[in-house]
This record gives sequence, structure tokens and C-alpha cells, in this order.
Amino acid sequence: MLEEKLTRLPSTSGVYFFKDAEGKVIYVGKAVSLKNRVRSYYHAGAGNSPKVRSLVERAVDFEYIITDNEVEALILESNLIKEHRPRYNILLKDDKSYPYLKISLKEEFPRIQITRNFIRDGSVYFGPYTQVGAIQDTLNLLRKLFPFRTCNQKITKIDGGFGKASRTNRPCLNHHLNQCLAPCSGLVAQEEYLAMIQEVCLFMEGRQEDVVKRIALRMDEASKKLDFENAAKFRDQIKSIELVIEKQKVILKNPSNLDIIAAAAGQGICCAMVFYMRSGKLISREHFLLSNTEDLSNAEIITAFIKQHYNNVDFVPEKILLSGIMEEEKGVVAAWLSCKRGGKVKLCTPRSGENKQLIEMVEKNAVLALREAEITAQKKQFDDQALEELRIELDLQNTPARIECYDISNTQGFENVASMVVYDQGRITPEHYRKFKIRTVEGPNDYACLQEALKRRFLRARQEKELLDSGRLSTKKAGFHRLPDLIIVDGGAGQLSCARQVMRETGFEYIPACSIAKGEEVIYMEEKDEPIRLPSNSPALRLVQRLRDEAHRFALAYHRKLHASNSLSSILNEIKGIGKVRRLALLSAFPSLTAISKATLSELTEVPGMTLPAAQAVYNFFH
Repeated sequence: MLEEKLTRLPSTSGVYFFKDAEGKVIYVGKAVSLKNRVRSYYHAGAGNSPKVRSLVERAVDFEYIITDNEVEALILESNLIKEHRPRYNILLKDDKSYPYLKISLKEEFPRIQITRNFIRDGSVYFGPYTQVGAIQDTLNLLRKLFPFRTCNQKITKIDGGFGKASRTNRPCLNHHLNQCLAPCSGLVAQEEYLAMIQEVCLFMEGRQEDVVKRIALRMDEASKKLDFENAAKFRDQIKSIELVIEKQKVILKNPSNLDIIAAAAGQGICCAMVFYMRSGKLISREHFLLSNTEDLSNAEIITAFIKQHYNNVDFVPEKILLSGIMEEEKGVVAAWLSCKRGGKVKLCTPRSGENKQLIEMVEKNAVLALREAEITAQKKQFDDQALEELRIELDLQNTPARIECYDISNTQGFENVASMVVYDQGRITPEHYRKFKIRTVEGPNDYACLQEALKRRFLRARQEKELLDSGRLSTKKAGFHRLPDLIIVDGGAGQLSCARQVMRETGFEYIPACSIAKGEEVIYMEEKDEPIRLPSNSPALRLVQRLRDEAHRFALAYHRKLHASNSLSSILNEIKGIGKVRRLALLSAFPSLTAISKATLSELTEVPGMTLPAAQAVYNFFH
């Protein structure tokens, strides 16, 4: 369940990726704190964009890889995006529109800026970048390391040169924060500024070590001149750059193919984690759960794992890093893998250096994956126990595999809605949820609303079955053809009676049904004279309560959305030139009335169907 998984997210940096119902990666992102970033997608009232809301609705699961720092996460994010090409990451279709990092070398004091226009004007361009976020992160990193100017201030010569400060141009705040050398105020010589820009170019070309050497020479020169203030600045700059170089473990200096394998052992279960590096870049990972590993050492577990793993894969890299291996079998395993690859394969157990850091990172991820597996196993055991107890207490013939739970939500009879949440094969499945906007009931009548929702659900099931049998509908597009093994409704004996009436009328009375009354927390069944009272710690009762609460949450969220949309729609009706089509377009493009009122004219114009006069009318209305 996503809610439970969100609570277990670590507060470390890393990369996260959302998956849809088919298991396909649809978005990859990075975070300084995985816990804060991923949970922010699900916060109520977060004011997310339509794209993010669509992502959250489509995503049914997520995974993550922890890293030691944000720089590693940034690089890994880029690699995973290139590997999976997620639909919510790919914003640009044409290479010509990709952004570049431009260094305007033709200017006396060059600037570094983002541009989409590649012009042969003597400037140096780095790119193209397929992700706008990636190029912005790169620019922010450069600003931390090098104090180049970012303003458009025109720099004029004074007394035939740039070396003297202008009385009219005072240094800006960036200079006081040591983030700019203030060439516009004449506080830096042109030669010194151009030397720094050359170091930026070297840094972007991947020659960070050369940059460190150049800055070290300038630091030594400053020290010899007893200019200790500037020497200290150069020293700090060197430390910052060396820190960046040191942290980039997810890109190797040697662009080789490499697998990194580590394991974490638990109670009766073990997790083997494999990181795949291709052409020196970490592109993906995979974990495997192993059983019967009691009383085995890490080396024995790894040795047994690689025998099975590489027996089932087609590609074997030239080098494999291992957290451990049995020395007596290392030679024969290496020979076997070399034969399978058609070339020499080297098995290494690093003790220090960059490779040791890679092993440690894989071990951390293996521990987290093992923890997730243990929690999932415990939850499955609890749910199996709950389902079996439910079968016994409700006198069901079989243990229910699919359970549907229904609830009603409204505000004094206005905006009546119903929700259907589904529990299938031991887990809550949001991809099977359905919501109903009640059409035939006026006023506060929960009984009638429940009956309409159930009637529509069962009639649609019958219709879909006929279409499936005739071949006019595919299983992928059908949403109601699968029938539940048990139906639960939120309420007491009255709600249950109404539900059973509809099920008899539609021919589905053979499906068991029950209701749970909030407050009393007792379960009603039509066949039983007295309600079923289960202990408060009963797994069956907790499961029913969890489904009841989820149905209530889903119905309430839908009701609030409709209520807010209608309130917003009534206000938009007052704007001249905004009809139904444009009103719906605005409601889809912006999450709230506040967002529309704060939107700029250009943002309003970008809404589909909005002309400039219509956008101007909306803007004028709120301003």
C-alpha cells in the first residue's frame, strides 16, 4: 500500500521513480531527502500542476535508490531517464529545441546562460540537455564554484580600460556574497576574469583536475604576495571542486561495463542487490530475494547467487565487483563467466578506494530492499490471516480474493458521490478504484445513492461481459467485468438492506455482502440476526476498517473536488467571454481559484482554447 510505503521512506538523498499499473517507469526524479520529496506529491492541497496530478493518478507504485549526496543523485537521475525514457520526463520532442549552456566568449566579460538557440557567434556551447532541470542544476553548481557575472549590466571602459571602478555602478548583492567578481564595477581585471571563465570551460569539459591545478597556482601566487584573503578564497574553491569530483561515484573515470553485487541477510531471507554500470554510467539496479540462507556467510551467499544469476542472463560484463566471494571457488567461477562472455571476466572484492565506495552504496540499498521485503512478507502474513478469519466469521464458502467496498459522500444532499475501492490478491489496488457522480438522487438520501452506485456497477459488469464474449471489447479496456468475492458497504443494517435489494434485482445476490457501522464497529450480515462483534485487535476487523476508511477517503476527495470545481465554475461564469469550454480548460490547467487569480497573462494564454482577449479578460477580472 502506497501510504505505508511512504512512511518508510528514508530521509537520505537519492533517485525515485514512479511506475504505472503495467510496471513501466513513467517518471524519474532526484531528491535531497527522498522522504520529503516523494511524500510531497501526495500532500492534500499541494497545488500541484495538472501534469503532476496526472502523474500521481497514473502511478500505482514507486521505487528508489539511495545515494550519498545530491550530486550522485543528479547524475544517476540523468542516466535512468536516458535508459527508461519516462513519459513524464520527456518534455522536448525535437533536438533543435533542446537547451544549451552558453558561454559568451565574444564579450569582454563573458556571461554563462541557458539558451535554445545554437548560433555560431564565437560563443562556447555545452549540451544539448534533454532535461531543463538538469541544465539548471548544472548552472547552479557552476555559480557555487565560480563567481562569474549573471547580470546584463553594460560594462564600459574607464580611462581606456576596465580596471578602475565606476562611480555610477556599485557592486550588487552577489558580489558581497562572494558570488560575483563585480566586473561591472571595475573590481576585477579583465585578464583575471577571463582566466576564471577558461576554468569554467575546463570544468564543463570534464577536466576538473586541470582546474584544481590552475587554481592552486593562483593560490600560491597570492600567498607569495601575502594576499592571504584571496589565497583563502582560492583554497575554499579548490575544496568545493574536489568535493564534487570525489562525490561523482556514479560515473567512473574508466568507461567500462561493470556489475556491482552486494547482499544483506535477514531472518530467513536474504536480499542480493545488483547495480549495472554500462560505459561507465550507472543505468539501473535489480534486487533478488534468496531463501535457505541461514548460517551462511556473506561470501557463501554471493557465490551461490552469481552462479544462478549469470546462468540466466545473456550479457556478462568484463568486470564484476563483489562484496565477498569464496576464494576456493573464485577461479572456477571466473573461468565459467569468461567462457560464457567469450572474453576474460575479472572478479574483484575491493578493500578501499572508489570501488569500495560503490560496494558500500550497493550494500545500503540492499539493506533497504531487504527491509521492504520483510515488511511486505509480514503484511502478507497478516492479510492472509485476516482473510481466513473473515471467511470463518462471515461463513463464506471460500476465502475472498477480491473485495469491493462502497461509501457515499455529500454536503447536505449536494454533490452526491459514491466510491468503490478494491482489495485484490492481498493488496489494495488503486488502479481498480471507481467513482460515481450520483445522477438520479436529489437531497440527502444515502440509501438511494448507494443503490444507484451498485446498480450502475452491476449493470456495467453485465454489459462488459456481453461485449467481451462477442469480442467487441478488450480485457484491457474493461473495468467492471471482474466481480467481487465480497462486498462491504459503509453503514449499518439499513445500508446493507438497500445493497442486497439492488443485488437481487440485478441477479447478483449470490455474492456475499456485509456492512460495518462506524462507531460501534460491528459487522452486519443479512443472514444473521445479530451483528458480528470482533475483538479490536482482530486482523479481520482491521482489514474491514481499513477498506471502509479508504472508501471514505476516496469518496470525500472526489466530493471536495466536485464542490471546489463548481464553486470555481460559478465565479468564472461572471467573466465575459469565458464559456463552458474555456471554463473547463481553466479548471483542468489550474488546481484552484487562487492559482488562476495569480496566473500571469502569458500563462493564461497557454491554456488550450484561450485567445489573448479571453486571457486578458480573466486577468483583468482578478486584478
